[in-house]
This record gives sequence, structure tokens and C-alpha cells, in this order.
Amino acid sequence: MEKSLRFGGKEKSSVMRVLAGYLLDKTGLTITKNDARKLTHLMIAFGKIDGVLIRTEHLAGLEKIALLKKWNPSLHILLSLVGAKPDSFSRVSAEEETRRRFAVSCWETVRRFDIDGVDLDWEYPCCPENFIEASPRDKENFTLLCEAIRKEFERRGEWKLLLTIAAGAGQYYVENTQMEKVSRYLDFVFLMTYDFRCGFHTLTGHHTNLYTSTGDLYRTSADAAVRLFLGSGVPASKIAIGGAMYSRMWTGVPDRNHGFLQPTEGSGKYGPVYSDLKADYINRNGYERFWDDEAKAPYLFNGNTFISYDDPQSLQCKCKYIKQHNLAGIFYWEHGGDRTGELLNAMTSILK
Repeated sequence: MEKSLRFGGKEKSSVMRVLAGYLLDKTGLTITKNDARKLTHLMIAFGKIDGVLIRTEHLAGLEKIALLKKWNPSLHILLSLVGAKPDSFSRVSAEEETRRRFAVSCWETVRRFDIDGVDLDWEYPCCPENFIEASPRDKENFTLLCEAIRKEFERRGEWKLLLTIAAGAGQYYVENTQMEKVSRYLDFVFLMTYDFRCGFHTLTGHHTNLYTSTGDLYRTSADAAVRLFLGSGVPASKIAIGGAMYSRMWTGVPDRNHGFLQPTEGSGKYGPVYSDLKADYINRNGYERFWDDEAKAPYLFNGNTFISYDDPQSLQCKCKYIKQHNLAGIFYWEHGGDRTGELLNAMTSILK
């Protein structure tokens, strides 16, 4: 049964959907011409915030940006930013002067590499759990940081430059940010609707499901996250939901209910990327694929190991949901996880 949102408008056939990917640049921007032509946005991961400056010398493929734009002149390329140190985001956003100088660095970096904007991956304001230093002041300072970057772009006459964020898909994120205010300065909110089950969880379950399954104690899903962000004041037209090209895996799982919603001694560690799942796991080597039609999500189980992941069917369900509820689009982490091309093709078939 289709589920409707309380917010959002009717589907508009003229809407250009976002189809965006994060691409790790460890060995160069390894993306094919065919894939580059399918995307609307590409986020290069990661530039590093060091004081008020942005470091890029560790990146290997920035010289390929011109080639990517030649392949697809409509492709918007952004540099995604993380902290070089645990306190990078909290410190750079804490004072007006540091925010101003960092905003200048954002503009200078965009101009240097002839890209289209920056993406802030602060995981997460006010929250020290993710190996960062945090302060209660982060909540307001995050808004001020985004405002400073936007105003610097506008001051330079760069009205078309993009500012986006990668946002945590849970209550903790909206409570520790001012999303209604923040979203005024953003082009898109890339809502990380994956890792719903991760290293914090010893109960097996879906890590990137569209809806919540009956009996799941955590009640997390892309749909629940979208409702939460809409309710916090973010326009539907700025929300993109996430897909995963990697899996989460639990071992030592009781052989009950096909391993689904079972307590384990260990947490959900990173599992194989989709290319490896396709080659060695999906209905191979003792693993059986199951489909949860309520959650619109697949999973694998071999009697001992449970694997949660996205596949073409689940991503097409997400894309149909995006069109139904007039969201901005979809993005994924991370491009190198699917050498088969099946996942990107599945998203393209619905959104384009």
C-alpha cells in the first residue's frame, strides 16, 4: 500500500530530480564517462577543514574535474568537507571571525578548482559520540556557519554556487540543529538514510530501509526521517534521501526469523560492497536473499551471518517514493561500491 506524507505537493512532471553520488578520491576520481553522464551532482570526498582553511593536497584526482565537466557539462561538482581534527567543525564555527575566514576559504577553493560548491559533512553538531569534540553552542553556530558561507558566495556575486549538507537521519540531528533556519542557506539536505543499524547496534535489522518493519524496536526508516525533517521546517524540494552501495553485517546471529531482528553479541560492522555481494553473496555460498515488502528492503542470511544492503529493487522503491512525495531526489554513498553499474542504472531508470 502506498503511504502518503502530510507535507509536500503533487507530482510535477517538469521537476528535474537530483541524482547525486559521493565519490572517494583516494586513488583518483575513478568514474566512467557513462556514469558521469547519468549524475546531476557529484560530491568529491573529502576536503579537510584545518583551522579556517581547506586542505586538498591529499586528494589524487582533482585534475580530472575538467574532464568530468567535458563529459557532462550539466554535472554539478562539489567538494565535501570533513574535519581534519576532532574539533575542526566546532572550533571553526564558534566565532564570527573564524566563520568569515572559513567562508572565504570555501569560495577560494571553489574558484581554484572550478567546481560548483561545497558540501558540509559535520557528523554531528553537539554530539561527541562520533569521535569528535562537541559543544552545546554547535546548534546555533552551525546555522551561523552556513549563513556565513552563503553570504560570502553572494558577496562575490556567485549566486549559482551550491551549499549542501550531509545530515543525520534521526531525532538527535533535528534536536541539535536549527534545520528551519539552516535550510534557508542550503540548496539541498542530503539526508543520510543509511546506517540506521551500524556499529552502535547489536540487534540485526535493515540499515537503509524505506519504511519501518512491524516488530522493529528502533522504528527508523527513510520515510520516518523525511517526515521528521519536513516537520522541522525543511522544504520537500530540498530533501534528497540516501542509498547505500555497501552493506552492514552481523555474525553469530541466532538462526531464527531468517536472522532478522535478532540480538547478537557484536555490532553491525561494515560488510561487503554491492559488487562483492553480487559476485559472492546474493544467493551464493549458502546466503539466501530475502525481501521485506513492508520495509522495501532486502537482506541476506546463511544461518549465522545477517547482511543488510540496498539493491536495484529497493533503490527503485526509494526513487518512486521521491517522485510520489515531490522530494528533491536521491544520492548514494559511495560510487566505488558498485562496479556492476546495476545500482546507478536502477535509480536512473526511475528518475530520468
